Amino acid sequence: MQLYKSQNLKVHNSLSGKKEVFKPLNEGHIGMYVCGPTVYSNVHLGNCRTFMSFDMIFRYLRHLGYKVRYVRNITDAGHLVDDAEDGEDKIAKKARLEQLEPMEVVQRYTVDFHNILEKFNFLPPSIEPTATGHIIEQIEIIKDIIKKGYAYEINSSVYFDVSKFNDSHEYGKLSGRKLEDMIANTRELTAQDEKKSPQDFALWKKAEPQHIMRWPSPWGDGFPGWHLECTAMSTKYLGETFDIHGGGMDLKFPHHECEIAQAEASNGLSPVKYWLHANMLTLNGKKMAKSTGNNILPGEIFSGENNILSKPFSPSVVRFFMMQAHYASILDLSNEALLASEKGFNRLIEAMDTLAKLETKESTDFDFNAWKQQCYDAMNDNFNTPILIAHLFDVVKHINLIKDGKESITSEHKQALQQSMHSFVFDILGLEQNSDNNKDSDKLEGVVELLIQLRNEARSNRDFATSDTIRDQLAALGIQLKDGKEGTTFSIS
Repeated sequence: MQLYKSQNLKVHNSLSGKKEVFKPLNEGHIGMYVCGPTVYSNVHLGNCRTFMSFDMIFRYLRHLGYKVRYVRNITDAGHLVDDAEDGEDKIAKKARLEQLEPMEVVQRYTVDFHNILEKFNFLPPSIEPTATGHIIEQIEIIKDIIKKGYAYEINSSVYFDVSKFNDSHEYGKLSGRKLEDMIANTRELTAQDEKKSPQDFALWKKAEPQHIMRWPSPWGDGFPGWHLECTAMSTKYLGETFDIHGGGMDLKFPHHECEIAQAEASNGLSPVKYWLHANMLTLNGKKMAKSTGNNILPGEIFSGENNILSKPFSPSVVRFFMMQAHYASILDLSNEALLASEKGFNRLIEAMDTLAKLETKESTDFDFNAWKQQCYDAMNDNFNTPILIAHLFDVVKHINLIKDGKESITSEHKQALQQSMHSFVFDILGLEQNSDNNKDSDKLEGVVELLIQLRNEARSNRDFATSDTIRDQLAALGIQLKDGKEGTTFSIS
């Protein structure tokens, strides 16, 4: 179903700095590339947020009926410590410290990455290429850039000549930086630096004798530059120009800026139509960092084995928490925020269960079509999930009013509402009503039913003090009892 023909999707393009009507290069087809992880450690929660944002975008584009080729790479070589031009490869450093083969490190943390993303209910990308699997393509691009005059070889390394490129192109157009300002703000080159300019970046680095990860090239044994890998993999699978390139805000400069320069130098074309950037995740109001201890891994949230949170939280609750903020805004994770998200998530899932059991009538008080379009309008406004969630809770109120007999719904509208709720909650936001949640819910229901039974016995024995105590203490826990003709029911706020 080609829903995209009836929906007016707009995205915020980092390249233009404004919202633009989304129009793919080829109607009905989308090519999307997202910079994946460097697999030298357990996947960072902040990275999970970025990948989750693009999983949501991937889901929505597919929901609209687009055929999407989604490429998300694995960086398994070439990413130097501190994103620098010199120093150790992150994976090689980990391998040296743990006395492992580099590919053992890659395998261990790639498996961890996939396991965590599976728990978060990510859809797999269409293609997941690795940097080491595309060395030949990277060498060919370097040859082409040298041939066009935008790169130079020195001491078996190859560097991109940023000043030469900037003579005929605009280096810095994505991040809004001017080369003259960058040069003015850079300290003088040291005598040991072999680059012509501090702004030049490596396309190929000579491997010193102690460097474990190395490949033969026309310039000698070495390894590719980090920026080059994404240019090679994105253009191989999506073409010289493609629709969407995503990644974290921290990659805008220099990584994505360098990708643009490499592609334009190589084939003369701007590689990407729409650049999308996800913002960072903070923890208790501060930047997440291992060095300060202000850090938590996804697995530690799920297990509760940490000294930051009061209890474990399920992957769907964490995902719901992240979807409550716009992907381009900073989001702060805290114990209080997760507890609030857990309550909200449970209310949403309970309402969907209630909806399935609602009795229908011949007339309806609920304007289903207007509500449904409001949900699409939210997603069409640069994937605004917090506004979508607000509209979902509008319908939660209606469901509870219908349950209480204060509003009505027809059979046709009930069926349509169930289908739309399923689409927005499960298919687009990617939430799950998993078995662990169901088991906990069943246990809670059993305990509350037992307390209702004890309360009823107390009331029949005219022990109103005990009866009131049970009711009041449940209310304090957020569980409201409601006495009616059919007996006592409960709801959780």
